[in-house]
Amino acid sequence: MKNIVLIGMPGAGKSTVGVILAKVLGFHFIDSDLLIQEQEQCLLKDIIDRDGLEGLIAVEEQVNSDINTENSVIATGGSVIYGSHAMEHLRDIGIVVYIRLSYETIDDRLGNIKQRGVVFREGQTLLSLYEERCPLYEKYAHFIIEAEGLGMEEVMEKIVEKCTNN
Repeated sequence: MKNIVLIGMPGAGKSTVGVILAKVLGFHFIDSDLLIQEQEQCLLKDIIDRDGLEGLIAVEEQVNSDINTENSVIATGGSVIYGSHAMEHLRDIGIVVYIRLSYETIDDRLGNIKQRGVVFREGQTLLSLYEERCPLYEKYAHFIIEAEGLGMEEVMEKIVEKCTNN
């Protein structure tokens, strides 16, 4: 099987589900946000402070475009969908799965959003960010997993089912 690439809003559970999924499938686990922090030698929020939003998005596109792996679960940052080259690359090397949750659930889960290195433009709210990103997640996804009301194990099982039966 190819790689499984998880996309979705911050707080959707991509990293948490990804680790469990990798264990169940015997795959490697890659968190692209950690690859970015490793390459840049600083936290995502510090990259935003240093290089601005566009700087982070550019680094994110480069790092995700350079991922070359097999039999891996790749958890991406929520803003990965702003890089069309990276998304086409990830679609080529894997099955892209969008973990979809309601705005209310994302809002509840995020708490202190600034600590997470979430990419906001000046004056942007979480709701406007959610409304901007959801169509992009849908555009790039091979599959959409409706995760509302499900536990991490259930989300993982749905992903396994979708990716192994297709």
